[in-house]
Amino acid sequence: MWRRIASVNDLAPGQCCEIVIDDHVIALFNVAGEFFALDGICPHQGGPLGKGTLQGCVVTCPWHGWQFDVRTGQHQASAALSHPAFPTKVEEEVVWVRVPEA
Repeated sequence: MWRRIASVNDLAPGQCCEIVIDDHVIALFNVAGEFFALDGICPHQGGPLGKGTLQGCVVTCPWHGWQFDVRTGQHQASAALSHPAFPTKVEEEVVWVRVPEA
């Protein structure tokens, strides 16, 4: 189901944030004007990915430094580990994210 998550102007390029939609914690990222969303809970020990540091297309979890490509959810040190990513789209300056139905 597509849900409104933010306005384009809410998140400047290079920034990330954490937003709760229904039962989902979503980490939203603006990479050079393109928006990406990951499950906001780091699989390592539950750190808040939306409060991490975004450099290019890689977010670093603020708790223990795990890194993920925000475009795909791919862990940067282990090819076997991929974190759930959610599709996003922008329509009329509104950022939408597709989350699984509860």
